[in-house]
Amino acid sequence: MAKHTMQELYQWQALPLNIKVRMTAERIRNWVNEFGEDGVYLSFSSGKDSTVLGHIIREVCGYKNIPFVFVDVPTQYPELKQFAQTFDNLVILKPKISFAEVCEKYGFPMISKEVSECVYYAKKYLKSIVDKIESESTISTDRQMIIGSAQMADILCVERRLDKENYKKIMTEIIPSELEKAYRIAKSSGEKIDCRVKILFGELEHKEKGVATNEYSKMYDKSRYKFFLDAPFDLCGNECCKTMKKEPLRLYARKSKRVPITAQMAIESKLRTQSWLQSGCNAFDSKNPMSNPMSFWTEQDVLLYIKENNLPICSVYGDVVTDYKAMGQCENQMSFADFGIFDNERPLLKTTGCQRTGCVLCAFGCHLEKESRFLRLKETHPKFHNLLYILKNNGVTYAEAIDWVNEHGNMNIKY
Repeated sequence: MAKHTMQELYQWQALPLNIKVRMTAERIRNWVNEFGEDGVYLSFSSGKDSTVLGHIIREVCGYKNIPFVFVDVPTQYPELKQFAQTFDNLVILKPKISFAEVCEKYGFPMISKEVSECVYYAKKYLKSIVDKIESESTISTDRQMIIGSAQMADILCVERRLDKENYKKIMTEIIPSELEKAYRIAKSSGEKIDCRVKILFGELEHKEKGVATNEYSKMYDKSRYKFFLDAPFDLCGNECCKTMKKEPLRLYARKSKRVPITAQMAIESKLRTQSWLQSGCNAFDSKNPMSNPMSFWTEQDVLLYIKENNLPICSVYGDVVTDYKAMGQCENQMSFADFGIFDNERPLLKTTGCQRTGCVLCAFGCHLEKESRFLRLKETHPKFHNLLYILKNNGVTYAEAIDWVNEHGNMNIKY
């Protein structure tokens, strides 16, 4: 049974910052009371979220002996490690695998962790169905029932060599790919299909209070990204974060017998929202206990805390300033709040540098950006940017993969 509801999350996210700080501090104390100060650690990325959480842990709660654990991933901004080294009681871990090895073995991180994971497991599952089709003559007749693109072109009087545009439509819109054929066959033959495959095809059953309906879930519909099944490269799913960040932390936790505190927020993804709904901030009873005491915070809360406390943050963020454009105002224009009217009105804030940090070559969310992280990277860290033309999966470079996504996914990822 879920611990919280979406209505509660919205209510908590709307609370004033000073109340959120008190609530976060209370959850940290509860966590430390359960496991002891020598039994917990802060998963510290040097990002602004974990910097705020670290300040609350040490300055608000007074826990000076809780270590900050930083994973030194080679594809992060070097400034992050430099910033981490300004803190006392710091533990630095290193991954056992390089980003180049991750790309070669698993694929590229694109769109989002959820979509990437759906594509990664859908490909694995559907390729196994294709292998099964080829080995079992009983299913081959079903396969033959699905008409091919060349045959359909002849039926529609489309000249394959001359009318390339319409032939491409036939291949991509009318005729399913081999993996999509495998999905249809698996579905019709009663095969048990992984929920991530159903999500990718937009056919995950919608449930009302745990009871299945005759409709498909709109919330978990990722069919827009189904075109990745035909990509000449792979998406890495969760393997990149898992091998380069989570695995070093898992080994540290096992060796030190400490449990983590992280600065994850529910607003960051559906997965993190679902996690909070099920377990709340402190997952005491989980197989892998974890505390996320800032789950109900927002991006604006983090920026306001930094500004109000004059908190130093990593240099890649630049400064925290008022976002006049987002507020529909001109710079230096006075608002109602300047006259003491609407005291609850607070300005929208932004950073003048990077909005988010993490791995500089991770393409999660880049299709939604107004200002391309890769173009910024080209200016600030050209050596990292050059890796786009070197890193490969299935013989395809990262840059070529981005071009393919732009063409087949109707996107405009600039690099």
